Amino acid sequence: MEATWGWCWAADVIAEAGGRVHLAHPLGIKGFENRRVKNDLKDATMLADLLRMGRLPESWIAPRSVRELRELVRYRHKLSQLRSGLKGQVHAVLGKEGVIPHLVELWGPAGLWFMDETQMGDAYQYRLESLRDLIAVYDIEIRQLDQRIHRQLRDDVGYRTIQQLNGVGPVHAAAFVAEIGDVSRFSHPKRLCSWAGLTPRLRESDTKTYGGVSTKQGSTLVRWSAVEAVSRYHGGPPIRASYQRIAERRGRNVGRVAAARKLLTLVFYGLRDGEIRCLQREAA
Repeated sequence: MEATWGWCWAADVIAEAGGRVHLAHPLGIKGFENRRVKNDLKDATMLADLLRMGRLPESWIAPRSVRELRELVRYRHKLSQLRSGLKGQVHAVLGKEGVIPHLVELWGPAGLWFMDETQMGDAYQYRLESLRDLIAVYDIEIRQLDQRIHRQLRDDVGYRTIQQLNGVGPVHAAAFVAEIGDVSRFSHPKRLCSWAGLTPRLRESDTKTYGGVSTKQGSTLVRWSAVEAVSRYHGGPPIRASYQRIAERRGRNVGRVAAARKLLTLVFYGLRDGEIRCLQREAA
């Protein structure tokens, strides 16, 4: 799991030995903190001691190409969130005037025609038109980002492979490729799921073990992409039966997280091997 760059580079970091930079993981460092005096000198001494003993919890430092791809993917996600907020304001403005659109999709051709024909007070009409203009600007920027990201990833085998999964399109596939980076750093798909925060929290005391909700640590974008990808189709044939079984017993939210974990497992094999064998067996 990547650490927060500012916190790590500033105080808790930093040991350079043999020309290699070691990036300390903030959550791992917390396990060694048990002192009242905390300053840069004490932190540096503790980090140097941990490095010397081989116990320094380290984070993976992504290469420049991956960092640049992450910048584009995260910016695209941020613009999408801002656009969703503007669309929510449009619904709020219509609601203030008592206009309730009886449409499944307000942003399709029928919805746009509906807003063109809607007449409201001057202030509400002005705000509605302004919001629509802003949404159009965001649409252009997001479309340009999608094209740029696709050009950068079109020759990536893993990017094309994982789009075979139900619910995983170019947007989610780009998020998986950018945030995960070098998938070979995970020895097993369970480690990837743990890194993404989709595994249950586990606490042990003597012979007793306590399970809990998912940890929600790691890449928020990977976790969001995995859950969104299974929200509509429930992962398709390889995953749907497992989702239905868990959802009936423990509820839809738990079933959705479990399906997202299984989807991320298939993403691991798709990025590592360039193929997803269970899909090939079903096709045959």
